[in-house]
Amino acid sequence: MFVIDLLQDHGHWTWASIGLVLILLEVAAPGAFFLWIGIAAGVTALLVAVLPDLGWKLQLVIFAVLSVVSTLLGRRYFRWRPILTSHSGLNQRGADLVGRQYVLQQAITNGTSRLKTGGTTWQIEGPDLAAGVTVRVVGLRGINLIVEKA
Repeated sequence: MFVIDLLQDHGHWTWASIGLVLILLEVAAPGAFFLWIGIAAGVTALLVAVLPDLGWKLQLVIFAVLSVVSTLLGRRYFRWRPILTSHSGLNQRGADLVGRQYVLQQAITNGTSRLKTGGTTWQIEGPDLAAGVTVRVVGLRGINLIVEKA
């Protein structure tokens, strides 16, 4: 009942506050979800400020519809215009290693071994080679690095 009283007495300020809280949540936990709902709350606040006689039920319906619409439009926007980065291997740690050369600490036997680089140990696949041989990472297969003799 408290929220209903707030919507009836101070509707546009309530919606503006809800929108601000949701946008601040987006800043604290980014994921482009709370942003769209916060925008919907902001637009609802503007509508309630312009049309103060809107009942609380209609305000909730407007907010719900605007939330769905803004979320769908936001998803479509980022699908059409993805965020470009100079780091093409973002969230693909192994992709950063392609093209680099390493000295094998362990021999590759039966086509597999392990390679330690940057504080991480990777499973590697490649031709059988002795320890101490320099290899180049040429690709990825799942989470395994594919190497060849450099």
